[in-house]
Amino acid sequence: MCLGIPGEIVEIKAGHEDLAIVDVLGVRRAINIGLLEADRIGVGDWVLVHVGFAMSKIDEAEAAATLEMLKGLGQAYTDELQALAESDIT
Repeated sequence: MCLGIPGEIVEIKAGHEDLAIVDVLGVRRAINIGLLEADRIGVGDWVLVHVGFAMSKIDEAEAAATLEMLKGLGQAYTDELQALAESDIT
């Protein structure tokens, strides 16, 4: 199962404006934010991450609610966090 997981943008990669570092519950990974060019994305923004891409910009309340709901999925959620921790698109 692949889930969309909320992550907070903590850095926009210098020289690679389509790449950002997100933090998902302490796991930091580079993701592609190029699909969100129409939305102004910056440090502190929350995005929904799916297979290494930011799919949409969301607000912090929606991110918190989504993370709470995902925790209820048990193993599928744990597997997705593990996959995120093991991924690297840089």
